Amino acid sequence: MYEAPVPLHHFSFGFYFKALTRMLAEPRRFFRELSWDAGWKQPVGFLIVSGLFSSLAGLTQGSYATPVLMGSIFFMNAVGMAVIAASLGYLVVIAVMGGCITFRRLFSIYAFSAGVTLLASWIPYFVWLTEPWKWWLIAVGLVHGCRFSWKQSLIVTAVSFSLVVFIFWLLNAGIT
Repeated sequence: MYEAPVPLHHFSFGFYFKALTRMLAEPRRFFRELSWDAGWKQPVGFLIVSGLFSSLAGLTQGSYATPVLMGSIFFMNAVGMAVIAASLGYLVVIAVMGGCITFRRLFSIYAFSAGVTLLASWIPYFVWLTEPWKWWLIAVGLVHGCRFSWKQSLIVTAVSFSLVVFIFWLLNAGIT
């Protein structure tokens, strides 16, 4: 069995790189062995580090008059979308399955899935690869990390993805 590289409820760059390696090599095993009482620091820390990298890398794609502001927007978008998607996913779990897991557990799945894909999502046009990959990781995480059936996992993933797209569409319709 995989042993946590650091104590529970603790985040370090050592944990980050071990988690990243496991997510890339064996996502099913990573989620299966993810501690049920891991706390907030590890998934939040993982998401923040990935969001910072993605934001800084995204700044290399253009010339911005206010790079600090743009980097902050990129970062808030990266982290905020994971929080929004996890919140919508949790609402779906409550509606469909009666809230059989904690938000912290579900957030961990979404945070690790989003965090690993953020490392490549800043590359132009890679969104067409990283978004499906992120949602596949979420589905895998729900099955192996939350013990959902594949059917339950696909329902939660599809509905939460659809809600994210719908909200994005609503926001865009209001802006234009």
